[in-house]
Amino acid sequence: MTLIRGYFASLIVLLGLTSSVAAFAEQVHIAILDFELNDLTLNLTPNPANPEEVERTASLKLLLQRALETKGGYKIVDIDMEAQKKAELGFGYLFDHHDVAAELGQHFGADWILVGRVHKASFLFVYFKAHLIDTKTKRLVGDYTVEVKGQQKKMTPKGVERLAEQIDETLRSRLHKAYWRDGFWNSN
Repeated sequence: MTLIRGYFASLIVLLGLTSSVAAFAEQVHIAILDFELNDLTLNLTPNPANPEEVERTASLKLLLQRALETKGGYKIVDIDMEAQKKAELGFGYLFDHHDVAAELGQHFGADWILVGRVHKASFLFVYFKAHLIDTKTKRLVGDYTVEVKGQQKKMTPKGVERLAEQIDETLRSRLHKAYWRDGFWNSN
Protein backbone atom coordinates (compact mmCIF):
# COMPACT_ATOMS: atom_id res chain seq x y z
CA MET A 1 0.00 0.00 0.00
CA THR A 2 2.86 2.36 0.82
CA LEU A 3 4.41 1.62 -2.58
CA ILE A 4 1.16 2.58 -4.35
CA ARG A 5 0.99 5.84 -2.38
CA GLY A 6 4.59 6.57 -3.36
CA TYR A 7 3.83 6.04 -7.05
CA PHE A 8 0.67 8.14 -6.77
CA ALA A 9 2.55 10.96 -5.04
CA SER A 10 5.29 10.82 -7.71
CA LEU A 11 2.67 10.98 -10.45
CA ILE A 12 1.03 14.03 -8.87
CA VAL A 13 4.39 15.80 -8.56
CA LEU A 14 5.30 14.94 -12.17
CA LEU A 15 1.96 16.18 -13.49
CA GLY A 16 2.28 19.34 -11.44
CA LEU A 17 5.77 20.02 -12.78
CA THR A 18 4.71 19.32 -16.35
CA SER A 19 1.80 21.73 -16.09
CA SER A 20 4.01 24.35 -14.39
CA VAL A 21 6.61 24.12 -17.16
CA ALA A 22 3.81 24.24 -19.75
CA ALA A 23 2.41 27.38 -18.09
CA PHE A 24 5.93 28.81 -18.06
CA ALA A 25 6.20 28.03 -21.81
CA GLU A 26 3.08 30.10 -22.47
CA GLN A 27 4.99 33.13 -21.18
CA VAL A 28 7.82 32.60 -23.68
CA HIS A 29 7.98 35.05 -26.57
CA ILE A 30 9.59 33.81 -29.77
CA ALA A 31 10.18 35.68 -33.00
CA ILE A 32 10.47 33.78 -36.27
CA LEU A 33 12.08 35.58 -39.16
CA ASP A 34 11.20 34.98 -42.80
CA PHE A 35 13.24 32.09 -44.14
CA GLU A 36 15.79 32.79 -46.85
CA LEU A 37 16.26 30.60 -49.91
CA ASN A 38 19.69 29.24 -50.77
CA ASP A 39 18.93 27.49 -54.06
CA LEU A 40 22.05 25.87 -55.48
CA THR A 41 20.08 24.44 -58.42
CA LEU A 42 19.41 27.85 -59.99
CA ASN A 43 22.24 27.62 -62.49
CA LEU A 44 21.24 24.11 -63.55
CA THR A 45 18.02 25.14 -65.28
CA PRO A 46 17.31 27.36 -68.29
CA ASN A 47 14.94 29.44 -66.13
CA PRO A 48 16.82 30.25 -62.91
CA ALA A 49 13.75 31.67 -61.13
CA ASN A 50 11.99 28.85 -59.32
CA PRO A 51 8.57 30.21 -58.29
CA GLU A 52 7.55 27.00 -56.47
CA GLU A 53 10.63 27.15 -54.26
CA VAL A 54 10.16 30.87 -53.61
CA GLU A 55 6.52 30.19 -52.65
CA ARG A 56 7.48 27.30 -50.36
CA THR A 57 10.14 29.41 -48.63
CA ALA A 58 7.65 32.25 -48.10
CA SER A 59 5.18 29.83 -46.45
CA LEU A 60 7.56 28.44 -43.82
CA LYS A 61 7.39 31.29 -41.32
CA LEU A 62 3.61 31.12 -40.95
CA LEU A 63 3.58 27.31 -40.87
CA LEU A 64 6.23 27.27 -38.14
CA GLN A 65 4.49 30.00 -36.13
CA ARG A 66 1.26 28.00 -36.14
CA ALA A 67 3.05 24.76 -35.24
CA LEU A 68 4.84 26.34 -32.27
CA GLU A 69 1.69 28.08 -31.03
CA THR A 70 -0.18 24.78 -31.20
CA LYS A 71 2.58 22.57 -29.85
CA GLY A 72 3.91 24.70 -27.02
CA GLY A 73 1.57 27.61 -26.56
CA TYR A 74 4.42 30.00 -27.24
CA LYS A 75 3.65 33.66 -27.82
CA ILE A 76 4.76 34.67 -31.31
CA VAL A 77 6.44 38.05 -31.68
CA ASP A 78 6.02 39.67 -35.07
CA ILE A 79 9.04 41.32 -36.65
CA ASP A 80 8.06 43.14 -39.79
CA MET A 81 9.90 42.50 -43.04
CA GLU A 82 11.24 46.05 -43.19
CA ALA A 83 13.01 45.68 -39.81
CA GLN A 84 14.38 42.28 -40.86
CA LYS A 85 15.70 43.67 -44.15
CA LYS A 86 17.31 46.59 -42.34
CA ALA A 87 19.16 44.23 -39.98
CA GLU A 88 20.06 41.80 -42.79
CA LEU A 89 23.19 43.35 -44.27
CA GLY A 90 23.54 40.62 -46.88
CA PHE A 91 22.45 37.08 -47.67
CA GLY A 92 22.84 34.89 -44.60
CA TYR A 93 23.94 37.74 -42.33
CA LEU A 94 21.41 37.14 -39.54
CA PHE A 95 21.83 33.38 -39.90
CA ASP A 96 25.56 33.77 -39.25
CA HIS A 97 25.52 36.70 -36.81
CA HIS A 98 23.62 35.54 -33.75
CA ASP A 99 24.35 38.71 -31.80
CA VAL A 100 22.68 40.92 -34.42
CA ALA A 101 19.69 38.56 -34.68
CA ALA A 102 19.40 38.57 -30.87
CA GLU A 103 19.39 42.38 -30.76
CA LEU A 104 16.65 42.44 -33.39
CA GLY A 105 14.58 40.02 -31.30
CA GLN A 106 15.19 41.99 -28.11
CA HIS A 107 14.07 45.19 -29.81
CA PHE A 108 10.68 43.58 -30.48
CA GLY A 109 10.36 41.95 -27.03
CA ALA A 110 11.27 38.37 -27.96
CA ASP A 111 13.01 35.99 -25.55
CA TRP A 112 14.12 33.82 -28.46
CA ILE A 113 14.57 34.43 -32.16
CA LEU A 114 14.62 31.84 -34.92
CA VAL A 115 16.54 32.50 -38.13
CA GLY A 116 15.84 30.04 -40.94
CA ARG A 117 17.05 29.04 -44.35
CA VAL A 118 15.89 26.68 -47.08
CA HIS A 119 18.97 25.01 -48.52
CA LYS A 120 18.21 23.41 -51.88
CA ALA A 121 21.19 21.44 -53.11
CA SER A 122 19.23 19.10 -55.38
CA PHE A 123 15.97 18.79 -57.26
CA LEU A 124 15.17 15.75 -55.09
CA PHE A 125 15.33 17.24 -51.60
CA VAL A 126 15.81 20.39 -49.54
CA TYR A 127 17.00 21.10 -46.04
CA PHE A 128 15.13 23.36 -43.65
CA LYS A 129 17.87 24.85 -41.50
CA ALA A 130 17.20 26.99 -38.46
CA HIS A 131 19.12 28.67 -35.65
CA LEU A 132 17.42 29.30 -32.31
CA ILE A 133 19.07 32.18 -30.47
CA ASP A 134 18.59 33.31 -26.87
CA THR A 135 18.09 37.07 -27.11
CA LYS A 136 19.35 37.68 -23.57
CA THR A 137 22.68 35.84 -23.91
CA LYS A 138 22.92 36.34 -27.70
CA ARG A 139 24.00 32.72 -28.00
CA LEU A 140 22.97 30.00 -30.38
CA VAL A 141 21.07 27.38 -28.40
CA GLY A 142 19.67 25.26 -31.23
CA ASP A 143 21.03 24.38 -34.67
CA TYR A 144 18.45 22.36 -36.61
CA THR A 145 18.41 20.66 -39.99
CA VAL A 146 15.40 18.82 -41.36
CA GLU A 147 15.66 17.00 -44.68
CA VAL A 148 12.52 17.12 -46.83
CA LYS A 149 12.09 14.72 -49.76
CA GLY A 150 9.12 14.11 -51.97
CA GLN A 151 6.17 16.14 -53.18
CA GLN A 152 6.63 19.71 -52.07
CA LYS A 153 3.04 20.52 -51.06
CA LYS A 154 2.63 17.29 -49.11
CA MET A 155 6.03 17.10 -47.43
CA THR A 156 6.65 20.76 -46.54
CA PRO A 157 4.14 20.79 -43.64
CA LYS A 158 5.59 17.52 -42.32
CA GLY A 159 9.10 18.97 -42.44
CA VAL A 160 7.95 22.09 -40.61
CA GLU A 161 6.26 19.92 -37.99
CA ARG A 162 9.52 18.01 -37.40
CA LEU A 163 11.35 21.32 -37.09
CA ALA A 164 8.76 22.60 -34.60
CA GLU A 165 9.14 19.41 -32.52
CA GLN A 166 12.90 19.92 -32.31
CA ILE A 167 12.54 23.58 -31.35
CA ASP A 168 9.88 22.77 -28.77
CA GLU A 169 12.10 20.06 -27.27
CA THR A 170 15.00 22.53 -26.92
CA LEU A 171 12.81 25.24 -25.40
CA ARG A 172 11.12 22.87 -22.94
CA SER A 173 14.48 21.48 -21.87
CA ARG A 174 15.85 24.97 -21.27
CA LEU A 175 12.66 26.07 -19.50
CA HIS A 176 12.77 22.98 -17.31
CA LYS A 177 16.37 23.76 -16.32
CA ALA A 178 15.50 27.41 -15.62
CA TYR A 179 12.45 26.29 -13.66
CA TRP A 180 14.63 24.24 -11.31
CA ARG A 181 17.56 26.65 -11.27
CA ASP A 182 15.43 29.68 -10.45
CA GLY A 183 13.05 27.74 -8.24
CA PHE A 184 9.57 26.73 -9.27
CA TRP A 185 8.17 28.78 -6.37
CA ASN A 186 9.30 31.96 -8.18
CA SER A 187 7.57 31.15 -11.49
CA ASN A 188 4.06 32.11 -10.34
